[in-house]
Amino acid sequence: MAICEQTVFEALKQVTDPELFINVVDLGLIYEVQVTPRENKTDIHVKMTMTSPACPSGPQMVRDVKDVLRQLGDEVGEVSVEVVLSPPWTPDRMSDDARDALGIY
Repeated sequence: MAICEQTVFEALKQVTDPELFINVVDLGLIYEVQVTPRENKTDIHVKMTMTSPACPSGPQMVRDVKDVLRQLGDEVGEVSVEVVLSPPWTPDRMSDDARDALGIY
């Protein structure tokens, strides 16, 4: 199975914010995914943010993102996660399901 952006986004839905209990994709924390074929592997680079610059769960979520992506299979090469703070996260980035779960209407 080839690794594509959609495959990465689906895998990232397994990673939840440990404080909000909503996945990082629906929270709008994933800003960009790049998949780059290299020899027999596919490198994956993710740009993500946190709900606040001092998010205490940040290191755990970065670790979880890397772990989930490495589990996509032997064809995964390098996995990198870049935490960016610009543009800053806002609730507008959340999916409707995430807003409903948090009672934001």
